[in-house]
Amino acid sequence: MKLDSYMPVEIISGRNCLKENYSSVARLGKSCLIITGGSSAVKSGALADAEAVLKGLNIEYKIFNSVTQNPYTQDCFDAGKAAAEMNADFIIGIGGGSPLDASKAAAIYASNPKMKPLEIYTRTDTNAPLPLVLVGTTAGTGSEVTGVAVLTDSENGMKRSISGKDCYAKIAFCDYGYTMSVPYDFTVSTALDALAHTVESYFSKVSNSMSELYAEKALPLLWENLKKLDKNKNTPDETMREELYIGSIYAGLALNITGTCFPHTMGYVLTEDFNIPHGKACTAFMTDYLNIAVRQLPEKAERLFSVAGTDFSEFTATVDRLTDVRISMTEEQIEQYGERWAAPVKNFNRTPGNFTKDTAVKILEKYLK
Repeated sequence: MKLDSYMPVEIISGRNCLKENYSSVARLGKSCLIITGGSSAVKSGALADAEAVLKGLNIEYKIFNSVTQNPYTQDCFDAGKAAAEMNADFIIGIGGGSPLDASKAAAIYASNPKMKPLEIYTRTDTNAPLPLVLVGTTAGTGSEVTGVAVLTDSENGMKRSISGKDCYAKIAFCDYGYTMSVPYDFTVSTALDALAHTVESYFSKVSNSMSELYAEKALPLLWENLKKLDKNKNTPDETMREELYIGSIYAGLALNITGTCFPHTMGYVLTEDFNIPHGKACTAFMTDYLNIAVRQLPEKAERLFSVAGTDFSEFTATVDRLTDVRISMTEEQIEQYGERWAAPVKNFNRTPGNFTKDTAVKILEKYLK
């Protein structure tokens, strides 16, 4: 039985956990760059709480709020440069997966001033990143607790991940209250992302007893509330918000051990070229993934559906309704994606069975015009 895992983040959770545990921030230094994107940090109240904590501790700070969805390496580089120029002792990242992932990259850039934007993908022997605090405002990516960040290459527009011990935060403040202002559609997409993490991790070739434990904790929380979202089409109440957020953190802990499988890699192209939100882009391939899992690991699949209290048909039908991806591809596009995946792809290699670029191309044919 394998229990291998590595998760050095200090998790502080619960309502008002940032304001009530300000002493954890005090030890990180006397100057800070806050990195956010869009308006979620403001609407959620997380930015106001962070500013109040920093002011109360007499910590100098500046705000970098130019992070976009699917953050570009150049924007992350610019944030890192801003942190270096103000001699920041640490960084606070506030938001959903995009600002949190951007903050991880910025912390690396800030402590490695000679690094060029794209060198973050091939970095070796780099300086330790600036200490990083993450404050999540969505129930989805679990980026608060993982050593992974997904960035968009500024030169070719392709999404690629970075990972390593230098991608972990020092502290993650996990307050579901910050997710209360997230609208229905985005709540669904982020919850689907967490579900994708759970299911992909569970069947991964590198899963172990620890990752499966986290996945089995995440699944009922996510599944029961996704069913409610599918049925009622209303924004969640507070209890649902808490359960979805906790579920996303458990899913992140599972993902942190195993990484993802082919649905995430293939989902990247749906986001890049068809503007499909990341979570829905990943679950667009959930049924395809489960078809493989049921064939390759039938007993494990039976266990998954038992834990969720459902079956294959209900599970996939519900996920497909919530995902609702309606796009068309040309043969030329599909061929180009196949060429992109011609070299070994780690997410393909982690998928049960023998998943190749030819398998991926075959799956994409369902989108042919």
